[in-house]
Amino acid sequence: MSLKELRLKRGLSQRELAEKVGISYGRIGDYEQGRYNVGGMSLDLAIKFCDALRVANPRKLLDSDI
Repeated sequence: MSLKELRLKRGLSQRELAEKVGISYGRIGDYEQGRYNVGGMSLDLAIKFCDALRVANPRKLLDSDI
């Protein structure tokens, strides 16, 4: 499942997710549009995304279809 799909499934806007993760909402868009590779993010950032999106396994996020 892509980052955007996970975000929408949780009912979060890009801005809300960005606030939870601690990055700019523009960067969220960059990840969703493939300008930044989700699989290349730091483990610390991946864990923050997982916490915000309520994903138990970071691999689910890092192995997304983006």
